Amino acid sequence: MTRAAVPGLPSPHPIGELLPALFAEDDFAQRFTAGLDTVLAPVFATLDNLPAYFQPRLAPGDFLDWLASWVAVDVDPAWPDEVRRAVVGRAMELHRWRGTRRGLTERLRLVLGAGAEITDGGGVSWASAPGHVPLPAHGGEVLVRVWPLGGAALDEDQVLAVVRAGCPVHLTCRVEIVPGPPGRAEG
Repeated sequence: MTRAAVPGLPSPHPIGELLPALFAEDDFAQRFTAGLDTVLAPVFATLDNLPAYFQPRLAPGDFLDWLASWVAVDVDPAWPDEVRRAVVGRAMELHRWRGTRRGLTERLRLVLGAGAEITDGGGVSWASAPGHVPLPAHGGEVLVRVWPLGGAALDEDQVLAVVRAGCPVHLTCRVEIVPGPPGRAEG
């Protein structure tokens, strides 16, 4: 929706009422200023409600995408409106934890309604005695097991997109979609 053309939106400050008495009963002047009121009413409505535009849960949908760009969040237009609003609203927290187990788990839960278990392959090596050269570190593969929390099946492409966006670039992320949390008794 665009705020430039809201049919029937009244102006809180009609210009016709502010004209000098000479033009107060002039039909042409009143119709002319009514046209200006139609143009200015959305501007007044936007300015009167400006603080709401900066709150993700209240901002108009088209402004929400722009607000997302301000906080450097990529939102998928296919996501439901409430998910987009939640991601933009929690942008700072998501940025703070980006590239970590906690950040990836939270993003999967928030965006897809999915639980996750993330197993890091390591990548650290050490020597048991001073002066010994440690063995080379493992290449660093991260295993991400994902399962639906709400019962609906997960879309593999969406899961991969979220994992790619949250997995550190120097690591290889392998994704497995499982029916439920690992270690849960079936039956």
